[in-house]
Amino acid sequence: MLKLKLFCLSALFTIAVNSIVANNITVSNVTLSGQNSVADYTMVQFDIGWSNSWRVNTGPSNWDAAWIFVKFRIKTQTNWNHATLNWVNGTGAADGHAVPANGVISSSNDNGAGGAYGIFLYSNTNILQANASYPNVQLRWNYGMDGLSDNDSVEVCVFAIEMVHIPQGNYFLGDGTTNNIQGQFENGNSGNALQITSEGALILGGSSPGSIGNNNASGMIAPDDFNDAVSQILPAAFPKGHRGFYCMKYEVTQGQYIAFLNKLTTLQAISRAYTGGASRNGISGSPGNYTTTNPYVACNFLSWADLSAYLDWAALRPMTELEFEKAARGSMNPIANEYVWGSTDLTGATGISNPGLPNETASNAGANCAFGSSPGVQGPMRAGNFGQGINTRVGVGAGYFGVLELSGNLMERCISVGNASGRMFNALQGNGVIDANGNSDVSNWPGINALGVGMRGGNWYSAAIFLRISDRNNASNTNTNRPMHFGGRGVRTAP
Repeated sequence: MLKLKLFCLSALFTIAVNSIVANNITVSNVTLSGQNSVADYTMVQFDIGWSNSWRVNTGPSNWDAAWIFVKFRIKTQTNWNHATLNWVNGTGAADGHAVPANGVISSSNDNGAGGAYGIFLYSNTNILQANASYPNVQLRWNYGMDGLSDNDSVEVCVFAIEMVHIPQGNYFLGDGTTNNIQGQFENGNSGNALQITSEGALILGGSSPGSIGNNNASGMIAPDDFNDAVSQILPAAFPKGHRGFYCMKYEVTQGQYIAFLNKLTTLQAISRAYTGGASRNGISGSPGNYTTTNPYVACNFLSWADLSAYLDWAALRPMTELEFEKAARGSMNPIANEYVWGSTDLTGATGISNPGLPNETASNAGANCAFGSSPGVQGPMRAGNFGQGINTRVGVGAGYFGVLELSGNLMERCISVGNASGRMFNALQGNGVIDANGNSDVSNWPGINALGVGMRGGNWYSAAIFLRISDRNNASNTNTNRPMHFGGRGVRTAP
């Protein structure tokens, strides 16, 4: 009989209050039950809940969800492994999982043999600002696929990350601005926004109507390899944002990142840990024992190698810069020079109240972003902190679908269309395993040299113009370092 020697209650979380899209995700009461020694599976049971969940069938017509995955290790071993869950293929009875009341479980056939690297859990009914509570969730863990014997003693950890569903549909690239040009996308060389209507291959540059222009790469720190005179092909396999996907609701937090570090081998952890203690980064410690004084604050000093390893480990994938614009703008018509909340107005934080605590907020009323190196804000802020009771998209600084802090706080590392290495990216998702040196090892992801990776969205240190949705000042700017204003988040193609 498979033995649960120990269990670990572990949630990747950020906590926020007074916001329509705040969260407080918790996982508790983890147990194993219902072992089937013939089919080599057992049920991982737990309770999960989070605050201010939603599902709506008007407007953005979307929902938030928890991305749930499981890690395990054999008692006599030190290495943690990624658990293979049963694939939800729609044939009935949630394909072996126990669906909680008012919930939906979905997953992808990740390994091609009926195995999923995680599942999405979300509401099956319309709700708004509700406390999601799903007791006694049971996920079928196919431990035989993971090489375990029926009598192995194991330790299990259940992780959960809040995500936002970005539905399939048309959207616009570029905002048609005529001032402060920074490589913004356009339709040919018209200066107008371009509507994306499919995942089909596209022409980059060359000036023809229907191609993705870039204002001749004006204002870019590192120009794209296409412009009004030179064209490239963006392959059909490159994720363009038209197909549905899930996006992390928040940037990776320090609490999430140390949970990752503490599940790595010594060599992996040393490669991926930053413990500089500057610009509100409170991470310290050593392999297996990392802590942070700011678990709710977005994690800065992330190199591309750091972020990509985290995403691979969590069975997510990087976001493309086209998906960034879709998540921010949604299906709305663009507004010149708009920020992610669909307006040209912004109110930056001038100071921090309750620093480092679960209720950390900006000290000035109405603040909806962090930018411009305010004397009172010398680093990123708590994920989801903005709003302070102003429950509007502008008030909380939310993208159209409910993703937070896409403008400001930390730079978003995205896959760029501006060079050949980025265009090779084909949406393969992480499998929960990184290499022995602590690096992601997914085929066609940019390597540790970061070729093909750029930045979007601005940060707590940058000027306001770099917070605009369509600003591409750094979109093709390769950076392998760990700057104080770099972070990121992951996405996953919808099942």
